[in-house]
Amino acid sequence: MTREQIMKLVLTGILAAVVVVLQYFSSYIKFGPFSITLALVPIIVGAAICGPLSGAFLGLVFSVIVLIFDAAAFLAVDPFGTALTVLLKGTLAGLASGLIYRALKVIPGTDSVGKWKTMLRVFISGIACPIVNTGIFTAGCFLFFMPTINGWAASAGFESGARYLFIGMIGVNFLVEFATVVLLSPLVVRLIGIAANRRKV
Repeated sequence: MTREQIMKLVLTGILAAVVVVLQYFSSYIKFGPFSITLALVPIIVGAAICGPLSGAFLGLVFSVIVLIFDAAAFLAVDPFGTALTVLLKGTLAGLASGLIYRALKVIPGTDSVGKWKTMLRVFISGIACPIVNTGIFTAGCFLFFMPTINGWAASAGFESGARYLFIGMIGVNFLVEFATVVLLSPLVVRLIGIAANRRKV
């Protein structure tokens, strides 16, 4: 293995530990029965610095923690559908973030750390993470859990299961995840700059 590969492997391991800690504690920050995801930022950092496969691995780690600590309500309804949805949403969110970040390198000037185009790469690849995460969760709900969600909607006073899904379950989570990515994008750019400088040493 090259020195750069070893550094990426070590960084991915460190970020995986950060993902575990953030997601574990985020399970205590809830709106209704659902927790707010705080672990997307290290996934985005890993996807940008170490590549799409690292992003996918970090997303998988995030998914496993979600499955263990936050998916009890869904596991009771459909264990297979829950496992499939949860594992796919995190893994593909990390993979998509890394692929988009890499693809945007073709924009002239984006390979120079610290320029505004690097911020653009981070922002676009970053917002892809919560979009894919939430999108796959939504698809999984429609495929596997709508009868149950319809029951939850009726209990909560919503006129339809779809309305409850988008307003009661997804809305707050997605907005918080999106805002987190936007607010912390400058920090991600700084971390990418540090990683780039270390490669030159």
